Amino acid sequence: MGDMLSDAIGCVGFSWAASPACTELETIVLDWLGRMIALPKEFLPFTEGAKGGGVIQGSASECILVSMLAARQHTIRELKKQHPFVEEGVLLSKLMAYCSKEAHSSVEKAAMIAFVKIRILETDDKYALRGTKLAKAIQEDRNMGLIPFYVSTTLGTTSCCSFDALSEVGPVCKEENVWLHVDAAYAGSAFICPQFRYLMKGVEFAMSFNTNPNKWMLVNFDCSAMWVRDKYKLTEALIVDPLYLKHSHSDKAIDYRHWGIPLSRRFRSLKLWFVIRSYGVEGLRRYILEHCRLAKKMEMLIREDSRFEIMNQVTLGLVCFRLHGSNALNEKFLSSLNASGKLHMVPASLSERYVIRFCVCSQTASDQDIEEAWAIIRDMASDVIQLLAKEASQSHGLTNGKSVTSEEQEQDELEREAQETLDEVFVVDRRNRMSISQKRSFFVRMVSDPKCYNPKIVRTMSMTSRRNLSDSDRDTGVQTPI
Repeated sequence: MGDMLSDAIGCVGFSWAASPACTELETIVLDWLGRMIALPKEFLPFTEGAKGGGVIQGSASECILVSMLAARQHTIRELKKQHPFVEEGVLLSKLMAYCSKEAHSSVEKAAMIAFVKIRILETDDKYALRGTKLAKAIQEDRNMGLIPFYVSTTLGTTSCCSFDALSEVGPVCKEENVWLHVDAAYAGSAFICPQFRYLMKGVEFAMSFNTNPNKWMLVNFDCSAMWVRDKYKLTEALIVDPLYLKHSHSDKAIDYRHWGIPLSRRFRSLKLWFVIRSYGVEGLRRYILEHCRLAKKMEMLIREDSRFEIMNQVTLGLVCFRLHGSNALNEKFLSSLNASGKLHMVPASLSERYVIRFCVCSQTASDQDIEEAWAIIRDMASDVIQLLAKEASQSHGLTNGKSVTSEEQEQDELEREAQETLDEVFVVDRRNRMSISQKRSFFVRMVSDPKCYNPKIVRTMSMTSRRNLSDSDRDTGVQTPI
């Protein structure tokens, strides 16, 4: 409803003057949300004497990029004070950013856009970035003449929902004078619940923080909330202020065009306001805790089956698991599940092992849904294991040159029926891929060839072609059949 109303209003909120309500409501709801997840008061816009503030970006990728640009600009400015005669390009070539192996790919992409080097660090056995690993990497790079300037940490990684050790990384960043960004795109919403706030211990060392209410807080995409400890360091990196965008309140009001990449901005705060006012803090807490409970139930069901293993510490709503066996086995297993159309899950790689990610996402998810999902997973696992075992047995028999008896033939018939059932899944998968390919091909032709979608052009060209053929027939003496 909030998104529909925002579209209907049609506001272009690039400045306070363009839409005071858009600007003011964004500031207010980000103060609400920051208090709900217990951010340090230095990040909140209405804290007396603080320089912090919040802004709604389109995605976590934007949050990471603008925080990196702010860190880059601040570092270069400080270096220019020390080395006024060194070109900025030379200083830029020495900047080094850091993230963990489990960080989102958007960190690497941000480094590409910002033209800075990035070093991807290994994690511990719980897939978390530790302070000792970061400190060692920073020291190595300083010895090589590089300048560490930015660290991106993650609370709730994409692959397995692990949590970097902020309490260890933060002091290292403070000591080394490095910008610390915290990406809590998924897990940030869970900090509404006090029992999960221990996971963000050390956030007081951060310079910027982001979370996506559109991931786990019942808000429509796009809505990525970002807070900074010092808003002036952010705006200094992004401010461009031509005369046609200035207004009489520029010195007093917030202009969010200076807080991100785009100039024009949607009224995103309206849908966040609708959700918070509709559900309340307690309603959102119940919703998140229910998802966590259902994820724990799925974990329990998986652990009871000795064919599976759990691959992550199930803290929130994500369960990572796999069948005991090779990566190829698990890849075929997931392909079969997704092709069945009954479930859809995506994979990840943890310690070079192929794992399957089950995430509780539906607003109305229930115990029955978890039990049905587990039944599908369990039955499909039986089919896949049986099929692969049969293939391995046949291959071993052929290798040893053994003949097949009548009893084995009867067994083959029974197993062939199971295999045909499983093969149907792969046939459906292939048909789906072919269908998608054909649709894409038609779309490309449609946008490039008006004959595909304009009936008038088709009829006109058809008549023209027929007349041309008739003229040709008269010339050659050959009559075209009608």
